[in-house]
Order: sequence, then C-alpha cells, then structure tokens
Amino acid sequence: MQVHRFTLILLSPWLLTGCKQNPKEAEVNERPNILLIMADDMGYSDLGWFGSRIRTPNLDRLAENGIVFSQFYNTSRCCPSRAALLTGLYQHQAGVGEMTGDFQLPAYRGRLNDQCATLAELLQPAGYQTFMSGKWHLGSAPEYWPNKRGFDQFYGIPEGGGVYFYPFHKKRHVVLNDSILEPDSSYYTTYAFNDFAVRFVDQALAKEAPFFLYLAHIAPHFPLQAPHSVYEKYIGQFKLGLSTHRQNRLKVMQEKGILPQHLELSPPDEQVLNWSDLSEAQKDSLDLKMAIYAAQLEILDEGVGRIVAKLEEKGALDNTLILFLSDNGGSH
Repeated sequence: MQVHRFTLILLSPWLLTGCKQNPKEAEVNERPNILLIMADDMGYSDLGWFGSRIRTPNLDRLAENGIVFSQFYNTSRCCPSRAALLTGLYQHQAGVGEMTGDFQLPAYRGRLNDQCATLAELLQPAGYQTFMSGKWHLGSAPEYWPNKRGFDQFYGIPEGGGVYFYPFHKKRHVVLNDSILEPDSSYYTTYAFNDFAVRFVDQALAKEAPFFLYLAHIAPHFPLQAPHSVYEKYIGQFKLGLSTHRQNRLKVMQEKGILPQHLELSPPDEQVLNWSDLSEAQKDSLDLKMAIYAAQLEILDEGVGRIVAKLEEKGALDNTLILFLSDNGGSH
C-alpha cells in the first residue's frame, strides 16, 4: 500500500513516452529499476505511519515521502492475489482461482498456466535483470518455479508460507534457483529473504541494465514466531485493549487524510472479547501475541531499510520505483 514518491510521477510519463520513442534510442540507465515488496497477511493499519505502535521507520519514510493509497484492493487470499499481481489478469484467467490444489479445471489448477505472462517474463526481453526473493506460492513443482517464469535468479520457498525458524513444521523447501538448500538452526526466513534481496540489488547495480526485484515476504503471516531479542521490547505495549488501539489508529489516519473525518468505527465482532472482562493472564497472553506479531513486521521493515540504503549508496534510489503492499488483510 506504500509507494515510492516517484511512482505515479515517474511511471506515467515513462509509459507515455515509451509509446513514442524507439526503445533502442533510450539510454538503459534512464529506465527505472522496479522493487515490488509484498507482505503476507498484514493488517491495513499495522505500519507505524498509520498509527500503529509497531516500529516500521523505513516503510514510514517511504510513506511520508511517497504516495499512500487510501483505497486499494486485493483478492483476499495468498495465491490469487499473487497471480493477479504478477500477471495483470483476474486470478482465474491465470489458473489460480483458489489456492494450490489442482481441481483439474482451467481456472483452478493451483499454479500459473501457460496462457499468461508474468511481469518478469515481460521485463526480461525488455532488457531487465529479474530477481525474486521470498514466497512464490504459484506452483510447487520445480517445473513451475520462478526461474521457469522469467526470473533470472530466485531464492526462497516455492510451496508457500507459514514458516520462520528451521526446521520447518510444514513441508517447505528453501531453494536457490533449481537447488534445494539445507539451512542451519539459526535460519529465520525474513532475515534470509532480506539478505538475498540486498545481495540481488548489489549484484544488479554492478551492471548497466535496470532490474526488477520481487521481494515476497512470509511475514507477518501466522504462526507467530520471532526472536525474543526483537519482540521483548514490545511486551506490555498492547495492553490498552483493542478498542483503544482502534480509536488511536482511526484518529491518526483521519488526521493524515487517509480516512474521511465522518467515518466511525464499526462495533467489534461478537467473537472479540471485552478487554475489561479479561483476566490479567489473558491480557498478558494477547499482549505477547501482539508483541511477536510486531517483531515479525519490524524485521521485514529492517530489510526494506537495508535495500533503500544500498540504493542510496549506489546513487540509484531516485531512479527506482518502489511499491509496498499486502496480499490480504490481517489474519484472525
């Protein structure tokens, strides 16, 4: 939902002039780099800039200096959102109408079909270097992995998300291009995805050709898992209760013009417990869950900061289109 400040200013003239100019006449370094960052199951107002207590200074900086969408839509599920995003088609046209199950129907194959082209497949012949780091979730078998769909290099997990520390509790593989890797016990997916994203940017900037990098995080998707050293500082910060946090976020978003002034919060869902009726042990438990969730997003944000710093270091930030969004809203 966050976009670098040049998104609409840079992208629109780029497309318009591209219709009039022979691509061979344009200098390679005039074409913008493209950095597309996706969070997984992130709540609409969970970034600090939206009034949250979660520390996301790097994404906040992009929001402060960029364009923030007040209305933005996705398909409300992991795989369909990714299929639509990468192909520009309705997810059913791309073959991913549901999740990864194959129902032997054209719109429900659980993987990208051969009737669509990904952004990477379109940008590659236009001279772009193409990279992906993170969760693919658009075809688990090796013949459907990102390097078969236009990405020069891929690091991440093809099958899906829901894993952080290694060994994983689900059947997931860590992959570099065609090779399955065996992480050590210190492995944490968000850190690894960030590391390879920075590595790819550094590698891409050593060449004259522009790059497209798709960084698709698992965070902050359940389960709640983060290093204690990151989440311990959040413990106690969410004990004001749901109602108070909702009101605070609404106020901030109204002050920033994201939401209209006349908007009022809807009543909490019937399944949401009244905070004042909870025991201290229940409050502590829910506060701890939120602390870990906050840490998952903070680690994601730290990676964004490292990438932006690398772009600044190489003098490439002003010619890089940065977009940040989530595949759907927060999980219950």
